[in-house]
Amino acid sequence: MFARVSTFQGSPERVDEGIKIAEEQALPAAKALEGFKGMLMLVDRDTGKSIAVTLWESEEAMNASVEAANKIRGNVASAAGEQIVSVEQYEVAIDVPV
Repeated sequence: MFARVSTFQGSPERVDEGIKIAEEQALPAAKALEGFKGMLMLVDRDTGKSIAVTLWESEEAMNASVEAANKIRGNVASAAGEQIVSVEQYEVAIDVPV
C-alpha cells in the first residue's frame, strides 16, 4: 500500500468548514479514483493545520492519480481558505487493522 500526505495551513476558526469541505468534496472525488483505499484527515484546532492522508493499493495507482489529486487538493484548499504547505508520497511499511 502507498500513501500521499498533504499538509494544509488555514485559520483555526475555519477548521470545521475545512472538514466539511473534505467530507463533501474531496472524499467522494477520491473514492472515484482507481486504486483508492482510504483517507485520514488530522487537524490541529489550535493552529489550523491539517494533514490529509490518502491510501492507495499500489504505487502505480497513486502515481496515476496525481493530476486528479492535485485538482482535488487545490479546490479544497481554495474553498476552505487554506494554503497547501506540502505534498509527499510514501510506501506504507506497517498497516495494522484494528
